[in-house]
Amino acid sequence: MPASPSTARAINDRLALRLLQQEGPLTAGQLKQLTGLSRPTVADLVERLTASGLIAVVGESGEQRRGPNAKLYGIVAGRAHLAALDVRTEGVSVLVSDLLGRVLAEASAPIGDGTGTGPAVEQAVGLVERVAKEAEAGRLHTVGIGAPGLIDPASGELRDSTGLPAWHRRLVAALQERFPEARVSVENETNLAAVAEQREGAARDRDTFVLLWLGLGVGAAVVLDGTLRRGASGGAGEIGFLPVPGTAGLPSATDCDGGFHSLAAASAIVALAAEHGLAAPPAAHEPRAAALVRRAADAKDPEPAAARFLDALADRIALGAAAAVSVLDPGCVVLAGEIGRAGGDALAARVQDRLARMSPLPTHVRPGTLGGGAVLRGALLTARDRAQDDLFAPPRK
Repeated sequence: MPASPSTARAINDRLALRLLQQEGPLTAGQLKQLTGLSRPTVADLVERLTASGLIAVVGESGEQRRGPNAKLYGIVAGRAHLAALDVRTEGVSVLVSDLLGRVLAEASAPIGDGTGTGPAVEQAVGLVERVAKEAEAGRLHTVGIGAPGLIDPASGELRDSTGLPAWHRRLVAALQERFPEARVSVENETNLAAVAEQREGAARDRDTFVLLWLGLGVGAAVVLDGTLRRGASGGAGEIGFLPVPGTAGLPSATDCDGGFHSLAAASAIVALAAEHGLAAPPAAHEPRAAALVRRAADAKDPEPAAARFLDALADRIALGAAAAVSVLDPGCVVLAGEIGRAGGDALAARVQDRLARMSPLPTHVRPGTLGGGAVLRGALLTARDRAQDDLFAPPRK
């Protein structure tokens, strides 16, 4: 059945807004050309969107023509402000952006292991307030949080996971209380990294892939046919618990020691480097494990110890990657996180070579391009999507 006039107007408005988001400011003539709509229909939608405060005249076209130049319309970026958080066991990073995702202010703060739950929550919420004030955001429309652990698919809340700080679970409610008008949501950090790598990073040409997060801990995210898959309980990709050869025991329901985590997490990589006599100067901006991997991977003429270290690390990573490949046949594995990016093409090529020998399924392995910043970027992208879905929706009757 044909759409009703009101439905057709809503569809046309959202199409125009998406084009303005993707292409930047456009004239009415350019909107007509890109949408295929008639001139009167474009004129009507421009008038509606301007009256609603979603778009405004931001300049004039530079075309040489008779008469006045055409007006350029753009989305009113200040219509809403968004916050994104990357919550780690050792601290939190925050950024605030406008509706288009342009970062206006950002900051990070450590939260020590000995900090109590209440003070830790207050530190994190206070940081969001300070960054929002620096960004001159009167109020926050949407807050997106990336955190380790399982997200309950029914409630959308972090589940109680052994080993994770209690303040993580309290943070969502505290932010909702401090910013009552905001829409606050939380997502697993590795899933957000996959969103960022697919939209802006190493997986832009892929609608099916597995992202293997290599950092302080390990995790995986599964994207199939363009859709992020979370699993029945929200635990898809908890690859740290995967039983693998080469560990001292087996993981348990409450402890991933003995699983893939024991081979590929940061502490295991530091120990592996020490076994090969590899050292690296400390770097304030980079975790120690990533610095060690980068030193070995960046060497133009790697010393034998560095090459052996990368080979041994690739052997370990390939075990987890092979499990995902054999079950999902994703065609592509992205080695993400600080360690995946530090290893670059040198580590990715070694892992790909091992997968080719272990599995008949062709799999391309590539390093992530966003490193540890992928979680924060993914949180911002999802917050932006939610805010735009709300603001670009047809008015409620």
